[in-house]
Amino acid sequence: MSEQVIEALAIEGFAAALVRQIRAQDTHGHWERKADGELLAPYLLDKEARRAIPIIGDPDPDTLWRLELFYGALCLEIERRTRRMVQPMMKMSHEGFGRMVLIAGRLVVVNKSLRDVHRFGFDSLEKLNSEAEKLIGQASDMITKFPAVADY
Repeated sequence: MSEQVIEALAIEGFAAALVRQIRAQDTHGHWERKADGELLAPYLLDKEARRAIPIIGDPDPDTLWRLELFYGALCLEIERRTRRMVQPMMKMSHEGFGRMVLIAGRLVVVNKSLRDVHRFGFDSLEKLNSEAEKLIGQASDMITKFPAVADY
């Protein structure tokens, strides 16, 4: 993605929460001068970029870190909307297959099977926001449906 496009991105919705999560990890101030779009650029993989990544591959530590930040930001947004603490749990094989669950109390609010994690990313900022909103909505519905389990 070109730098001009990255700088022109209007960061709103879940993407703004993800940027806050990324910036919270910057304990030494290395990213203070980076624009929000630059921080989100690794999450945006268009079809050409995805084709350039081999079909079979092991996820690198940076990709796993981005995945954890994405789901961590989801947890914070679910917490903000439902007022219940949500925690992520990930189990991943070295080949990039695994599962991510988000848990509120004893309730599993998101249960996501992960495949080809080394290719983790979204076609656009809109796709990132819509996928996140879908997961947040599902989690919020589960908590609303089973509040006693989420409070346990």
